[in-house]
Amino acid sequence: MSAIILNGKKLAEKIKNELAIKIKDLGIKPQLAVIRVGNDPASKTYIRAKATACAEVGIKLREEFLPESASFEELQQKVGGLNKNLEIDGIIIQLPLPQHVDTIKAVNLINSTKDADGLTAYNQGYLYMGYPKIIPATPLGAIKLLDEYKINLDGKQAVVIGRSNLVGRPLAALLEQRNSTVTVCHRHTINLKEITKQADIIASAAGKSNLITGDMIKPRAVVLDIGINHLDGKICGDADFETVKELAGAISPVPGGIGPLTVACLLENLLTCYQQRRLK
Repeated sequence: MSAIILNGKKLAEKIKNELAIKIKDLGIKPQLAVIRVGNDPASKTYIRAKATACAEVGIKLREEFLPESASFEELQQKVGGLNKNLEIDGIIIQLPLPQHVDTIKAVNLINSTKDADGLTAYNQGYLYMGYPKIIPATPLGAIKLLDEYKINLDGKQAVVIGRSNLVGRPLAALLEQRNSTVTVCHRHTINLKEITKQADIIASAAGKSNLITGDMIKPRAVVLDIGINHLDGKICGDADFETVKELAGAISPVPGGIGPLTVACLLENLLTCYQQRRLK
């Protein structure tokens, strides 16, 4: 029996429809500023997707550009201006940044109340303490997808592959806060298969195609595929979808799984930023 396909695209549309209604009822048009440094093609694609989604729900997107050679000080000046601009409700710095710019320092230039990505030390700290204010969009989308399909997390063994501040670490925290027992794996993990075989839930955000295969999971496990890779001219995730779906109880596809939810939850975060700042 094949796995249930966790349809993130359908849930993302539901979230955006609800957001559009809330924004219309508030009679506002929140504004999101996206800072792009350099001409990375993938970054341009992601920003276009965000712009399309913003237009669908009634959010204004403002793109700010700096050249690849821009210094940290130039980025600091750009963020500082947006922090002070009362018309801007949320700010994100499109990642990755050029190697000469310190990503952690850059992200923490953003005012925590405008931190739509939830990546500042302030917002990450509250998340890890169990009192989240703004949650990074990808892990938030993953949890929403599990909830949508009524997948119980209480007491489950969960494995998160990847330990980035954007996905792996915050997702592990959210799973733990739902009373899962969480193991975090990464590129230095030497017995990955032994660990994943014990898991009720596997969430992979490693960015490595075919990392998870059917022989690495136990029957009826839930697999959240968060990786984005390009293989043979096609987009794929971290899981070998065809072999995994035959044994798993549920699996999120790539594309059409977590990706659309990342964008939808980013817009939801922007509304949270607006409410924290303007509706006090």
